Amino acid sequence: MENKFYNDRVTYDSDYDPRFAPRFAEIATFLRAPHQLSLEGLDIGIAGVPFDGGATNRVGTRHGPRAVRDLSSLMRATHHVFRINPFELGNIADVGDVRFDSLFDNSIAEQNIVEFYQRFRAADVTPLSIGGDHSITYAILKGLIAEKPVGLVHIDAHTDTLGPIQGTRFHHGSPFRNAIEDGLIDPKRMVQIGIRGAHNVFEAWDFCKAHGVRIIFIEEFDEIGVKRAVEISREIVGDRPTYVSFDIDALDPSIAPGTGTPEAGGLTMREAQGLVRGLRGLNLIGADVVEVAPPFDPGTNTALCGATMLYELLCILAESRAQRGAAQRGPGG
Repeated sequence: MENKFYNDRVTYDSDYDPRFAPRFAEIATFLRAPHQLSLEGLDIGIAGVPFDGGATNRVGTRHGPRAVRDLSSLMRATHHVFRINPFELGNIADVGDVRFDSLFDNSIAEQNIVEFYQRFRAADVTPLSIGGDHSITYAILKGLIAEKPVGLVHIDAHTDTLGPIQGTRFHHGSPFRNAIEDGLIDPKRMVQIGIRGAHNVFEAWDFCKAHGVRIIFIEEFDEIGVKRAVEISREIVGDRPTYVSFDIDALDPSIAPGTGTPEAGGLTMREAQGLVRGLRGLNLIGADVVEVAPPFDPGTNTALCGATMLYELLCILAESRAQRGAAQRGPGG
């Protein structure tokens, strides 16, 4: 495909590519991707989920999708390590945000998210999502998965396997407990990386142990490093369908302070990028970046980190999608 760096002339039709407009111009879609509400013809749809009704303390992640999109305008498309441009591997568009009937009723909001992602399943489009608090991942998986449970690579400071709080199971401390209990995730094909921080009860850790979830606490990660953590992850999820969820609080708060539940002693950006890049070639069905909270993000560095991790995920999702398509077509297809 021919490299194109500038629009040759100003037009107001599809000939004008917003990805090559000045970075401060146009609507703030992710990576200045085309904006398309319909999923028709897409391989990957980038979507925002501006919801933080599942936050147990500091809210603000409802502003995450807009901030991440805005900071993504600083970035370019071709990966300097992989030398791939995801937009050359498939048809990718920013499909906007989940729209809510009520942000004040969590059961309605949850169902709105589920129905939004059922459209992805029906259209066979791979979703890449921007949160929002981590409760959204459970609703995304409910919408995406109809039959067999999938594997999960979960990079986070917290296991998010608590039970109900204040009478509800739909909160940002519970998405993976909910997903396991509902048969959406195979816990024996699930790995959690970067886990740390004190708890008042053992409940979340005990749930993971009882169900066979592999936790790589931050102390173990310090000993084994990125390479071995990637090897363990690949061994666990294998070659079957796998989802990736990245919580921005996996990063140390000195790097990414703009989040609702910061935990000191976290990953560096290089470590986080290495973990995601190490998942290249897996059978990936979707991914998300959650918990970017702009009200706590002086200087917008957290949003930039969120945009960067979303880009890393986009590259491996696009390649995985393209490889599946090639395999289905077969030799000479």
